[in-house]
Amino acid sequence: MKKILFTLVILVVGVLFYNNRRGEKPTVIPAVNETQFPLALPNGFSISIVAKDLGDPRVLAWDPKGTLLVSIPSQGKVVAIGATQITVVSGLNRPHGIAFLGPTLYIAETNQVAMYDYDLQTKRASNKKKIIDLPAGGNHITRTIGFGPDKNLYISVGSSCNVCIDDERRAKILVYTDRGITDYATGLRNSVFFTWHPTTQELWATEMGRDLIGDNIPPDEVNIIKEGSFYGWPYCYGKNVQDKTFSPTQSCDKATPSYIDLQAHSAPLGLAFIPSSWPAQYRDDLLVAFHGSWNRSEPTGYKVVRMKLDVQGNYEATEDFITGWLAEGSALGRPVDLLFGPDGALSISDDKAGVIYRITH
Repeated sequence: MKKILFTLVILVVGVLFYNNRRGEKPTVIPAVNETQFPLALPNGFSISIVAKDLGDPRVLAWDPKGTLLVSIPSQGKVVAIGATQITVVSGLNRPHGIAFLGPTLYIAETNQVAMYDYDLQTKRASNKKKIIDLPAGGNHITRTIGFGPDKNLYISVGSSCNVCIDDERRAKILVYTDRGITDYATGLRNSVFFTWHPTTQELWATEMGRDLIGDNIPPDEVNIIKEGSFYGWPYCYGKNVQDKTFSPTQSCDKATPSYIDLQAHSAPLGLAFIPSSWPAQYRDDLLVAFHGSWNRSEPTGYKVVRMKLDVQGNYEATEDFITGWLAEGSALGRPVDLLFGPDGALSISDDKAGVIYRITH
């Protein structure tokens, strides 16, 4: 028996050596694009559309039974995606953030956060109960929510303006606990999306910098959010660069610098850490959706990028992951939220094309 096994090993090694000598390379599986858009993604990945005609789909969430929900702010509703689309709840004021804690559904409207009873069979929400009042109006009207590893509810509230001394309730991430609502971090102009690192449990957030001071400044950002920290807005941006057009004398000494600087006006939104079910070279890296610029002389963004991190979560480099939503200067789509599912597939909402994509490997 040992002689047979030894012979088999020698044969396998011989075949591999022979193929290598012939210069043969491992089989490469090309990317598959099943959408109508000219999208490009790495070899081995496939992209398709799982829901369309949604209007402006934004935040994605999985219910406890694995049904995908999405908020549609302009239509004032949240829908469940399946063989048919089911309206979970309607008549809301610009709903954006959605999250579950057990069977209870939480929805953030522009002016409040409320909790609902959620029927896992019918996919309907009922018995709305407001738990938090939020400031409404202004330039940034989205409110995003998420439950942290500590089971507390985190809420992002953007500024009311491009750059100003704002209402003290805005430009921050709040945390809601059994003791009420308090500031978690401040000086965040518009950190629409956030998530937690799967290993360190640190809170990571994207941040959109101010407008109207140039094509290439200030940088947009990815930040690691620490409780009690101030992230600079409206006085500073990036690596604690003073915004002299707004406040030429304000010091940045007490501000926390950005973790990763991004191309100005990329408009980073959804972010998600890659799970272990993906190929090893991708695991625990960060994907970020660039919604795309609106006021830059040459458009930028309109893509999903991969941020390479080492095993400790330290940033190394950024590369494109999905491109093609920007064609000849015109936007075909604008990626928003990124959410991995129980099966390891990635869902992406697109509030311009009105669709949800599914990416598999």
